[in-house]
Amino acid sequence: MDACTLGDLLDVVGGTSVHLHTAPAGLTAPVTEVVLYDAHAPLPRVPGALLLAVGVRAAAAGPLARAVAEAGMTGLVVRGPDGPAAEAETYGVALLSVAEDTPWHRAHLLLASATGSRPVSSTGGHGDLFALADAIATATGGATAVEDPRRRILAYSTVPGQPVDEDRRQGILGLQVPVDVEKTDQYRGLFAAAGPLRLPALREGALPRLAVAVRAGGETLGSVWVVDDGTLAADAADTLVQGASTAALLLLRARAAQELARHQSGDLLRRVLDGTADTAASAARLGVEGPVRVAAFVPDAAGLPDAEQTGLRLLDVVRLQCEARYGRHACVLLDGVVYALLPAPGARHRRLAEDIVARAGQALRVPVRAGLGAMVAGLAEAAGSRADADLVLRVLGPSLPVATVDEVRPRVTLLRLAEVLTERRELTEGSWRRVLAYDEKHGTDHARTLVCWLDAGCDMAGAAKSLAVHPNTCRYRLKQLRHQLGINLDDPDERLMLWLQLRLLAGLGPESPTA
Repeated sequence: MDACTLGDLLDVVGGTSVHLHTAPAGLTAPVTEVVLYDAHAPLPRVPGALLLAVGVRAAAAGPLARAVAEAGMTGLVVRGPDGPAAEAETYGVALLSVAEDTPWHRAHLLLASATGSRPVSSTGGHGDLFALADAIATATGGATAVEDPRRRILAYSTVPGQPVDEDRRQGILGLQVPVDVEKTDQYRGLFAAAGPLRLPALREGALPRLAVAVRAGGETLGSVWVVDDGTLAADAADTLVQGASTAALLLLRARAAQELARHQSGDLLRRVLDGTADTAASAARLGVEGPVRVAAFVPDAAGLPDAEQTGLRLLDVVRLQCEARYGRHACVLLDGVVYALLPAPGARHRRLAEDIVARAGQALRVPVRAGLGAMVAGLAEAAGSRADADLVLRVLGPSLPVATVDEVRPRVTLLRLAEVLTERRELTEGSWRRVLAYDEKHGTDHARTLVCWLDAGCDMAGAAKSLAVHPNTCRYRLKQLRHQLGINLDDPDERLMLWLQLRLLAGLGPESPTA
């Protein structure tokens, strides 16, 4: 595999995760590995490495830029936007940053995975866990399983001859530990314990277990369980502790690999949505065939101090729900909007969007809206579906938080028509300006009267009802428009243009306040 360059790294994890501030040596500078800064140890000489400024505030990391250069490293990574860009330029090293709230271990794993370009295996990145489960089972003498915090079985041993019970058989069959109250109590105790626990059998015919939580720092990543038939090795608990430590590394590596794959698919989806991707190659990489629809989700978080973080949290919610429905899935956050590519087969896209809006609204504590573009034949037309979804977002409101483009076609058509009108001078000219000028000069309400009359199909009673006036008042106002301003209300083309211009350019309608 060719050496990773700074440009390669940014292609994978650049954007919302990692920001480049300066690269005096260019994007072709090699990136060989990622090193954690230790203030109590000499800085190693690692040519091409990136140094993570652990424990150093971004604004105070200037001396590290010089140290990075002297050690032959490629660049310095700080946490937060106010890093030492001037010093980095002076010493010829790249300066990158991660978000202020990004844990250093996560940044390290993300960058290290991107540098190594580890592919995600067909087992979801957990292939090495099966080998670990076999190793623990061999060393302890008991059948072993590795689970995530939600009790899903990620890996299990296959050492022949080891005793098992029905709980293990059922768990492996569905890759999920059956849920009951007594088991929940056991998990609660396990995750609170500092080390391995011996847990009794919960029913007749079942076997006890020796289990330990898998942790990285303060985060619980899962657990390891060994079936205990009374013949476990004397050092089984110590073996389990060591196995849990290895499991933590493997789970973190798998998570980083999954995040890497998500970044790659998100970047590819961005290019699909802006029409710059090779659609044939993109379809294969994204695993998408046939008709698709673009869904757009946006939080009503304008003006919030953490709007960017709200957008990232919304991305997580959308991705989680889409992956639960479709498996491996591409989502991307662009300019505050989360986009998801929804495949057509068996689709109930509107119901999915409603579920996401409800869940995201509860999680984020702000309203969320979703617009769904038109179903298109394939990725080559996805940019058009995205444009539809963007238009739908613009016409949604509290009373209609979710809609497909077909459900609001009249509204989005008028919205686009208004944009077209404003772009052409000849389309903004006409008698509508005279009506508005007359109202402004004389304090009348002729323009809105005209719109209400046209909305009512030229029915005088309907217009009067909308305006809450007597029909004779409407007749008088329209008569003035004919005689005072010379407007030909008998011409259907004139009526149509007046209605369009007053509704779309002047923003008038039956709901407008009375003058």
